[in-house]
Amino acid sequence: MSHNWDIRIGTLVDGKGSNPAEFIRQILPYGFESFSLTFWETLGEVDLRQLAASVQEVLADTDVTISALSIFGNPLEETEVDRETLRGWEALIDHAHLFGADIVSGFTGRVRGQSIDASIPRFTHIFEPLTRRAADNGIRLAFENCSMEGTWQTGDWNIAHGPDAWELLFHALPAENLGLEWEPCHQLVNLIDPLPQLRDWVKKIFHVHGKDCTIRWDTIKKYGIHGSQSYANHRTPGFGESNWTDIISELRRGGFTGAIDIEGAHDPVYTGELEMTGQVHGLQYLKTCRGGEYIPNPNV
Repeated sequence: MSHNWDIRIGTLVDGKGSNPAEFIRQILPYGFESFSLTFWETLGEVDLRQLAASVQEVLADTDVTISALSIFGNPLEETEVDRETLRGWEALIDHAHLFGADIVSGFTGRVRGQSIDASIPRFTHIFEPLTRRAADNGIRLAFENCSMEGTWQTGDWNIAHGPDAWELLFHALPAENLGLEWEPCHQLVNLIDPLPQLRDWVKKIFHVHGKDCTIRWDTIKKYGIHGSQSYANHRTPGFGESNWTDIISELRRGGFTGAIDIEGAHDPVYTGELEMTGQVHGLQYLKTCRGGEYIPNPNV
Protein backbone atom coordinates (compact mmCIF):
# COMPACT_ATOMS: atom_id res chain seq x y z
CA MET A 1 0.00 0.00 0.00
CA SER A 2 1.16 3.54 -0.69
CA HIS A 3 -0.42 4.84 2.51
CA ASN A 4 -0.91 3.50 6.01
CA TRP A 5 -4.69 3.83 5.94
CA ASP A 6 -6.46 4.86 9.14
CA ILE A 7 -9.37 2.69 7.96
CA ARG A 8 -8.30 -0.61 6.42
CA ILE A 9 -10.38 -2.89 4.21
CA GLY A 10 -9.99 -6.61 4.79
CA THR A 11 -11.88 -9.86 5.24
CA LEU A 12 -12.73 -12.57 7.76
CA VAL A 13 -10.76 -15.83 7.85
CA ASP A 14 -11.88 -19.05 9.54
CA GLY A 15 -9.38 -19.65 12.34
CA LYS A 16 -10.32 -23.33 12.45
CA GLY A 17 -9.94 -23.79 8.70
CA SER A 18 -7.60 -26.40 7.30
CA ASN A 19 -4.79 -23.86 6.83
CA PRO A 20 -5.67 -20.23 7.63
CA ALA A 21 -2.16 -18.96 6.87
CA GLU A 22 -2.18 -20.57 3.42
CA PHE A 23 -5.63 -19.13 2.73
CA ILE A 24 -4.32 -15.67 3.60
CA ARG A 25 -1.24 -16.18 1.42
CA GLN A 26 -3.40 -17.03 -1.59
CA ILE A 27 -5.71 -14.02 -1.33
CA LEU A 28 -3.12 -11.42 -0.28
CA PRO A 29 -2.38 -10.41 -3.91
CA TYR A 30 -5.97 -9.18 -4.35
CA GLY A 31 -5.25 -6.24 -2.05
CA PHE A 32 -6.77 -7.10 1.33
CA GLU A 33 -5.28 -4.83 4.00
CA SER A 34 -6.38 -6.67 7.15
CA PHE A 35 -7.67 -10.03 8.29
CA SER A 36 -9.98 -10.93 11.18
CA LEU A 37 -9.60 -14.50 12.43
CA THR A 38 -12.89 -16.03 13.58
CA PHE A 39 -13.91 -19.11 15.57
CA TRP A 40 -17.36 -20.64 15.89
CA GLU A 41 -18.19 -21.53 19.55
CA THR A 42 -14.80 -23.06 20.42
CA LEU A 43 -11.14 -22.86 19.49
CA GLY A 44 -11.17 -26.59 18.86
CA GLU A 45 -7.70 -28.06 18.58
CA VAL A 46 -6.11 -24.81 17.41
CA ASP A 47 -2.74 -23.93 18.98
CA LEU A 48 -2.92 -20.13 19.06
CA ARG A 49 0.84 -19.69 19.33
CA GLN A 50 1.42 -21.88 16.29
CA LEU A 51 -1.37 -20.16 14.37
CA ALA A 52 0.03 -16.73 15.20
CA ALA A 53 3.50 -17.76 14.06
CA SER A 54 2.27 -19.14 10.74
CA VAL A 55 0.10 -16.09 10.03
CA GLN A 56 2.83 -13.64 10.99
CA GLU A 57 5.25 -15.47 8.71
CA VAL A 58 2.90 -14.92 5.75
CA LEU A 59 2.46 -11.24 6.61
CA ALA A 60 6.10 -10.60 7.51
CA ASP A 61 7.05 -8.57 4.42
CA THR A 62 3.75 -6.70 4.17
CA ASP A 63 2.03 -3.93 6.13
CA VAL A 64 -1.15 -6.02 6.33
CA THR A 65 -2.52 -6.49 9.86
CA ILE A 66 -4.61 -8.87 11.91
CA SER A 67 -7.44 -6.59 12.99
CA ALA A 68 -9.35 -8.80 15.43
CA LEU A 69 -9.78 -12.27 16.88
CA SER A 70 -13.39 -13.38 17.28
CA ILE A 71 -15.34 -16.19 18.91
CA PHE A 72 -19.07 -16.61 18.36
CA GLY A 73 -20.86 -18.68 20.96
CA ASN A 74 -22.70 -18.28 24.27
CA PRO A 75 -20.27 -17.69 27.15
CA LEU A 76 -23.06 -16.93 29.63
CA GLU A 77 -24.46 -20.46 29.84
CA GLU A 78 -23.00 -23.60 31.37
CA THR A 79 -23.12 -26.52 28.95
CA GLU A 80 -19.69 -27.86 28.04
CA VAL A 81 -19.58 -26.04 24.71
CA ASP A 82 -20.62 -22.79 26.45
CA ARG A 83 -17.78 -23.20 28.93
CA GLU A 84 -15.43 -23.78 25.99
CA THR A 85 -16.68 -20.53 24.46
CA LEU A 86 -15.80 -18.70 27.68
CA ARG A 87 -12.37 -20.33 27.75
CA GLY A 88 -12.01 -19.23 24.13
CA TRP A 89 -12.63 -15.60 25.09
CA GLU A 90 -9.95 -15.89 27.78
CA ALA A 91 -7.43 -17.52 25.46
CA LEU A 92 -7.94 -15.00 22.66
CA ILE A 93 -7.51 -12.12 25.11
CA ASP A 94 -4.28 -13.67 26.38
CA HIS A 95 -2.86 -14.42 22.91
CA ALA A 96 -4.08 -11.47 20.81
CA HIS A 97 -0.72 -9.70 21.16
CA LEU A 98 0.96 -12.56 19.29
CA PHE A 99 -1.13 -11.64 16.26
CA GLY A 100 -0.53 -7.91 16.68
CA ALA A 101 -4.27 -7.48 17.34
CA ASP A 102 -5.88 -5.38 20.06
CA ILE A 103 -9.52 -6.40 19.57
CA VAL A 104 -11.31 -9.58 20.65
CA SER A 105 -14.94 -9.77 19.56
CA GLY A 106 -17.98 -12.02 19.58
CA PHE A 107 -21.49 -12.47 20.89
CA THR A 108 -22.26 -11.50 24.48
CA GLY A 109 -24.20 -14.71 24.94
CA ARG A 110 -27.48 -14.66 26.86
CA VAL A 111 -29.45 -16.66 29.41
CA ARG A 112 -31.31 -19.01 27.11
CA GLY A 113 -35.02 -18.47 26.91
CA GLN A 114 -34.84 -15.31 29.02
CA SER A 115 -35.26 -11.67 28.06
CA ILE A 116 -32.38 -9.34 27.32
CA ASP A 117 -32.83 -7.36 30.53
CA ALA A 118 -33.04 -10.57 32.56
CA SER A 119 -29.68 -11.63 31.08
CA ILE A 120 -27.82 -8.48 32.20
CA PRO A 121 -26.81 -9.74 35.69
CA ARG A 122 -25.25 -12.88 34.19
CA PHE A 123 -23.58 -10.78 31.48
CA THR A 124 -22.01 -8.56 34.15
CA HIS A 125 -20.88 -11.58 36.19
CA ILE A 126 -19.08 -13.11 33.19
CA PHE A 127 -17.76 -10.05 31.40
CA GLU A 128 -16.60 -7.95 34.34
CA PRO A 129 -13.52 -10.18 34.87
CA LEU A 130 -13.07 -10.60 31.10
CA THR A 131 -13.07 -6.83 30.68
CA ARG A 132 -10.45 -6.42 33.42
CA ARG A 133 -8.39 -9.20 31.88
CA ALA A 134 -8.60 -7.48 28.51
CA ALA A 135 -7.62 -4.09 29.96
CA ASP A 136 -4.60 -5.66 31.64
CA ASN A 137 -3.54 -6.97 28.20
CA GLY A 138 -4.24 -3.75 26.30
CA ILE A 139 -7.21 -5.38 24.56
CA ARG A 140 -10.61 -3.95 23.61
CA LEU A 141 -13.69 -6.19 23.57
CA ALA A 142 -16.29 -5.66 20.83
CA PHE A 143 -19.78 -7.17 20.73
CA GLU A 144 -21.27 -8.23 17.41
CA ASN A 145 -24.92 -7.21 17.21
CA CYS A 146 -26.47 -10.07 15.25
CA SER A 147 -29.74 -11.11 16.90
CA MET A 148 -29.30 -14.74 15.73
CA GLU A 149 -33.11 -14.85 15.37
CA GLY A 150 -33.53 -13.90 19.00
CA THR A 151 -35.91 -11.22 20.25
CA TRP A 152 -35.97 -8.99 23.29
CA GLN A 153 -38.05 -11.63 25.08
CA THR A 154 -36.07 -14.77 24.24
CA GLY A 155 -33.12 -16.21 22.35
CA ASP A 156 -30.07 -18.47 22.47
CA TRP A 157 -26.96 -16.49 21.54
CA ASN A 158 -26.69 -12.77 22.02
CA ILE A 159 -28.16 -9.78 23.83
CA ALA A 160 -26.27 -6.97 22.03
CA HIS A 161 -29.07 -6.53 19.47
CA GLY A 162 -29.42 -2.76 19.25
CA PRO A 163 -29.38 0.61 21.00
CA ASP A 164 -31.75 -0.17 23.87
CA ALA A 165 -29.76 -3.33 24.69
CA TRP A 166 -26.44 -1.47 24.31
CA GLU A 167 -27.60 1.12 26.81
CA LEU A 168 -28.22 -1.67 29.33
CA LEU A 169 -24.89 -3.39 28.61
CA PHE A 170 -22.71 -0.30 28.87
CA HIS A 171 -24.59 1.00 31.92
CA ALA A 172 -24.08 -2.34 33.68
CA LEU A 173 -20.40 -2.45 32.68
CA PRO A 174 -19.16 1.08 31.87
CA ALA A 175 -15.64 0.22 30.70
CA GLU A 176 -13.71 2.22 28.14
CA ASN A 177 -12.38 -0.95 26.49
CA LEU A 178 -15.88 -2.35 25.92
CA GLY A 179 -17.56 -1.53 22.61
CA LEU A 180 -19.23 -2.77 19.45
CA GLU A 181 -18.51 -4.76 16.31
CA TRP A 182 -20.97 -3.04 14.00
CA GLU A 183 -22.36 -3.52 10.51
CA PRO A 184 -25.35 -2.08 8.60
CA CYS A 185 -26.74 -5.51 7.70
CA HIS A 186 -28.14 -6.32 11.15
CA GLN A 187 -29.74 -2.90 11.38
CA LEU A 188 -31.51 -3.32 8.04
CA VAL A 189 -32.73 -6.80 8.96
CA ASN A 190 -34.45 -5.11 11.91
CA LEU A 191 -35.76 -2.35 9.60
CA ILE A 192 -33.49 0.23 11.28
CA ASP A 193 -31.84 3.03 9.30
CA PRO A 194 -28.10 2.40 9.93
CA LEU A 195 -26.79 5.94 9.45
CA PRO A 196 -28.52 7.76 12.34
CA GLN A 197 -27.55 4.86 14.61
CA LEU A 198 -23.95 5.06 13.38
CA ARG A 199 -23.77 8.77 14.20
CA ASP A 200 -25.08 8.12 17.71
CA TRP A 201 -22.80 5.18 18.50
CA VAL A 202 -19.63 5.72 16.46
CA LYS A 203 -17.52 6.39 19.57
CA LYS A 204 -18.32 2.89 20.81
CA ILE A 205 -17.58 1.13 17.51
CA PHE A 206 -14.22 -0.67 17.61
CA HIS A 207 -14.53 -2.96 14.57
CA VAL A 208 -16.77 -3.05 11.50
CA HIS A 209 -17.97 -6.10 9.60
CA GLY A 210 -18.27 -5.48 5.87
CA LYS A 211 -21.72 -6.95 5.33
CA ASP A 212 -24.80 -5.37 3.80
CA CYS A 213 -28.43 -6.33 3.20
CA THR A 214 -31.22 -6.15 0.67
CA ILE A 215 -34.76 -5.80 2.03
CA ARG A 216 -37.52 -7.39 -0.05
CA TRP A 217 -40.37 -5.03 0.66
CA ASP A 218 -42.72 -6.91 -1.66
CA THR A 219 -42.29 -9.99 0.54
CA ILE A 220 -42.92 -7.97 3.70
CA LYS A 221 -46.10 -6.49 2.27
CA LYS A 222 -47.36 -9.93 1.28
CA TYR A 223 -46.13 -12.20 4.09
CA GLY A 224 -44.87 -9.89 6.88
CA ILE A 225 -41.55 -10.34 8.69
CA HIS A 226 -42.49 -13.52 10.58
CA GLY A 227 -43.91 -15.52 7.65
CA SER A 228 -42.50 -18.45 5.72
CA GLN A 229 -40.67 -16.28 3.18
CA SER A 230 -37.31 -14.57 3.77
CA TYR A 231 -37.62 -10.81 3.58
CA ALA A 232 -33.93 -9.88 4.01
CA ASN A 233 -30.87 -11.10 2.12
CA HIS A 234 -27.42 -10.58 3.62
CA ARG A 235 -25.13 -9.16 0.91
CA THR A 236 -21.47 -8.45 0.32
CA PRO A 237 -20.80 -4.67 0.23
CA GLY A 238 -21.40 -3.34 -3.26
CA PHE A 239 -24.42 -5.59 -3.79
CA GLY A 240 -26.66 -4.34 -0.97
CA GLU A 241 -28.65 -1.23 -0.12
CA SER A 242 -26.20 0.74 2.00
CA ASN A 243 -24.18 3.69 0.75
CA TRP A 244 -20.76 2.82 2.14
CA THR A 245 -19.38 6.21 1.09
CA ASP A 246 -21.72 7.71 3.69
CA ILE A 247 -20.89 5.01 6.22
CA ILE A 248 -17.13 5.54 5.92
CA SER A 249 -17.60 9.31 6.01
CA GLU A 250 -19.54 9.00 9.29
CA LEU A 251 -16.91 6.65 10.70
CA ARG A 252 -14.22 9.21 9.86
CA ARG A 253 -16.24 12.09 11.30
CA GLY A 254 -16.56 10.14 14.52
CA GLY A 255 -12.83 9.46 14.75
CA PHE A 256 -13.00 5.73 13.97
CA THR A 257 -9.71 4.09 13.06
CA GLY A 258 -9.39 0.39 12.46
CA ALA A 259 -10.72 -2.09 9.95
CA ILE A 260 -13.79 -2.89 7.90
CA ASP A 261 -13.49 -6.63 7.34
CA ILE A 262 -15.78 -8.28 4.79
CA GLU A 263 -17.92 -11.03 6.30
CA GLY A 264 -18.19 -13.46 3.45
CA ALA A 265 -20.16 -16.69 2.98
CA HIS A 266 -23.52 -14.91 3.30
CA ASP A 267 -24.35 -13.49 -0.11
CA PRO A 268 -26.99 -15.69 -1.79
CA VAL A 269 -25.79 -14.77 -5.29
CA TYR A 270 -22.01 -14.43 -5.02
CA THR A 271 -21.48 -17.74 -3.31
CA GLY A 272 -19.81 -21.07 -4.10
CA GLU A 273 -17.51 -20.58 -7.09
CA LEU A 274 -18.34 -16.85 -7.05
CA GLU A 275 -17.44 -16.31 -3.37
CA MET A 276 -14.03 -14.71 -3.91
CA THR A 277 -15.28 -12.88 -7.00
CA GLY A 278 -17.88 -11.19 -4.80
CA GLN A 279 -15.42 -10.52 -1.99
CA VAL A 280 -12.84 -8.89 -4.26
CA HIS A 281 -15.58 -6.78 -5.83
CA GLY A 282 -16.59 -5.76 -2.29
CA LEU A 283 -12.96 -4.97 -1.47
CA GLN A 284 -12.57 -2.73 -4.51
CA TYR A 285 -15.96 -1.09 -3.89
CA LEU A 286 -15.12 -0.30 -0.27
CA LYS A 287 -11.75 1.15 -1.27
CA THR A 288 -13.55 3.43 -3.72
CA CYS A 289 -16.00 4.45 -0.97
CA ARG A 290 -13.01 5.20 1.25
CA GLY A 291 -11.85 7.76 -1.30
CA GLY A 292 -9.98 5.71 -3.87
CA GLU A 293 -6.22 5.84 -4.29
CA TYR A 294 -4.39 7.88 -1.67
CA ILE A 295 -3.08 11.16 -3.07
CA PRO A 296 -0.61 13.07 -0.89
CA ASN A 297 -1.11 16.78 -0.47
CA PRO A 298 1.34 19.09 -2.27
CA ASN A 299 4.35 19.97 -0.09
CA VAL A 300 4.63 23.74 -0.65
